[in-house]
Amino acid sequence: MHDEIQDFAAALPRDRALAGLDLGTKTIGVAVSDRLLSVATPLETVKRKKFTLDAERLLEILAKREIGGVVLGLPRNMDGSEGPRCQSTRAFARNFSRLWDGPITFWDERLSTVAAERALLEADTSRAKRAELIDHVAASYILQGALDRLRHLRANG
Repeated sequence: MHDEIQDFAAALPRDRALAGLDLGTKTIGVAVSDRLLSVATPLETVKRKKFTLDAERLLEILAKREIGGVVLGLPRNMDGSEGPRCQSTRAFARNFSRLWDGPITFWDERLSTVAAERALLEADTSRAKRAELIDHVAASYILQGALDRLRHLRANG
């Protein structure tokens, strides 16, 4: 697990896509990147059951998509501090890292759900469809933020 995106970047295998996860209490939004690490695409929303079943589904996705690293949205408070939801996300990451040996990092997700909601509203998505899509669209905002930062690091590295 890497708290710093620079350390995460150094640990990434070459030519492998990344996955972004938006952990909610009821669902996990999943997004994936291309192998060039340029574009995040919403993939699916996993309905949460219990950790072992959730992890099993995520491991299936990571294997099928040949994912090289995972970016977890870290739900900081608006003042930047970490509350109970951050602790829960970090605990998930610790437990997941025992099952998957790829690099994992965190990305500040403070406004990802707001941005996803706005994008879906602008696309004139119905309320029911928005509820179905919001988590994996939010995951793509989280992942895209990390991809943009990684690209910036590569350009200036």
